[in-house]
Amino acid sequence: MNAYESLEAHFEKIADLGHIAAIMNWDESAMMPTGGGRARGRAMGTLSVLLHDLAVAPEVGSWIADCESLELTTWQRANVRVIQRGFHRAECLSSDFVRAQTEAVMASEQQWRMSRSRNDWQGMLPALKKVVSLTREESVLRAESTGLSPYDAMLDLYEPGVRSARIDTLFAPLKAELPSLVNAIIERQSAAPSLLPLGEIFDVGAQRSLGLKVMEHMGFDFDHGRLDTSHHPFCGGVPEDVRLTTRYDPKDFLTSLFAVIHETGHAMYEQGRPSAWLSQPVSEALSMGTHESQSLLMEMQACRSREFIAFVAPLMRNAFRATLDDPAWSDDNLYGHVTAVKKGFIRVDADEATYPLHVILRYELERALLEGTLEVEDLPAAWNEKMTDYLGLSTEGNFENGVMQDVHWPAGLIGYFPTYTLGAMMAAQLFAAAKRGNVELPQQLKGGDFSGLLQWLRTHVHGLGSSVSVDQLLEAATGDALTPDAFLNHLRTRYLG
Repeated sequence: MNAYESLEAHFEKIADLGHIAAIMNWDESAMMPTGGGRARGRAMGTLSVLLHDLAVAPEVGSWIADCESLELTTWQRANVRVIQRGFHRAECLSSDFVRAQTEAVMASEQQWRMSRSRNDWQGMLPALKKVVSLTREESVLRAESTGLSPYDAMLDLYEPGVRSARIDTLFAPLKAELPSLVNAIIERQSAAPSLLPLGEIFDVGAQRSLGLKVMEHMGFDFDHGRLDTSHHPFCGGVPEDVRLTTRYDPKDFLTSLFAVIHETGHAMYEQGRPSAWLSQPVSEALSMGTHESQSLLMEMQACRSREFIAFVAPLMRNAFRATLDDPAWSDDNLYGHVTAVKKGFIRVDADEATYPLHVILRYELERALLEGTLEVEDLPAAWNEKMTDYLGLSTEGNFENGVMQDVHWPAGLIGYFPTYTLGAMMAAQLFAAAKRGNVELPQQLKGGDFSGLLQWLRTHVHGLGSSVSVDQLLEAATGDALTPDAFLNHLRTRYLG
């Protein structure tokens, strides 16, 4: 075998072990009994070390260098480029560090599930401090290796090539405009007739059935994936076996339904990755911002449109035995519920207008955490201050719905949060381009037909894997690099137009 063929064979083995890790992670979050946590943490630590040692094996560096003299296809060359980036990212960490961090994160996530349900910040604090300490150590090691700042070195793991200076530039118009825009939307909605309540209790079995029907219409392949429940909705697994989860609230079926839609957007990205390259790094999702664009495009852009609500309203009425002559279950009232804007505590339940403020808050706090200007003990007070400034809500003493509401920091995912709003911007830009490319798309959604949208996304996003950069993808698909303009225009049109 030549050097490139050796690389491919090596990374096929890594992909097989990664498959095992992905299913074990899903199981830990969705199925594992609490008593299995310590043993699972050890097992995941061992598996993480195996994966790390394979990724940084000396021969990998040699094969990458030898590929320079080979005639490779465009996809092969892109695969080498992605492998090289991963090699340089990983070689700055020792096997001992990888094991320690994996075990700390597993323990922290398990503690988070218990502590959040009890509003127990003090119970969470030791585990979170350990994870943050290790993440700070990791950020310094990565900074020394890359020449980036510690925060940018972590951000680069989730959004390759993007720096905090660019995020500051992209977020500045949102931070400046959204507070007044949100107030204007709320004022307009307050002046409209009040929304009629949909009911008090919604059967969980009916909620699940409704979610499965919507997933089917969206194009999810149930031969290669499944829906389960967990503490926090997520999408995991592998392209051939995608595992997504939601959580159910008997008092609010819309929260679960749109969580299903959101995670299905993630899942269909995974199912649409380039099939010929699934064992290779070049097939992987381009960035977490790109991944979030696919979930938010489905959840916010497509499925909160009037057209889609006209389609799904009869399914909702049938699921909960409502009738069309009940004005609470009219298309207009249902559309009002799914586009209601209000200032709330919970990021995952937030509407699309307030959502970026939740993200900016977290971005600013996690950056301060890594830069050392904020300590873990001081997070609740800092959170409360920003929540009060940005959304006019106090979280003092309300840790469950404040600083403890997300799993990301307990899971060591510091540097991840900006990708949600980068994804929202990308989603607006991509959906606008998809509608320009297919003027029938709104009517297709009105009929519950996602095939046109899915085909467009397969061509312009999913099927590209990591063979291009985010800017290259956006410029080819939409004609522009990433900008907040399409997102802000979308909010003005939907809510104030």
